[in-house]
Amino acid sequence: MKLKIVFTFIVLFLAINLAFPQNLEDTESKSTVRVSAFDGVFAFGFVNGGGFTNFTGPNINMTYGHHKYILSALPSLRYKRDRSEPRNAFVTLNLGVGFTYSYKLFAIQIPLYYNPKTATENGEWHVGIGLGMRLNYL
Repeated sequence: MKLKIVFTFIVLFLAINLAFPQNLEDTESKSTVRVSAFDGVFAFGFVNGGGFTNFTGPNINMTYGHHKYILSALPSLRYKRDRSEPRNAFVTLNLGVGFTYSYKLFAIQIPLYYNPKTATENGEWHVGIGLGMRLNYL
């Protein structure tokens, strides 16, 4: 159910942003769709009671003026304190997927991470939110 809401939000956001350009000077700029191995965006945020630091990995992106829309794999470091015994590491490597929107230098991200099934919990996807920067804009 959460995923349907998130994907609906992403589709509506893209449709509104493409239908109504931010200013009249932007209407003549062309949009480009590309596939890239790395896009220079890093983000910090929260998911599932912990935090993350990630970089955009292999992706499909679309540029429209100063706006950039990215759907990508997100190699990440996730931070979460484990309160059970025995304890897992505080920092773990993880791979997520997600949507990133950036305007000029700033970026907002909606990542999705999967926590696998354990003896006490079923496996499920978790949606997060993050803020970051697009380094290659500089």
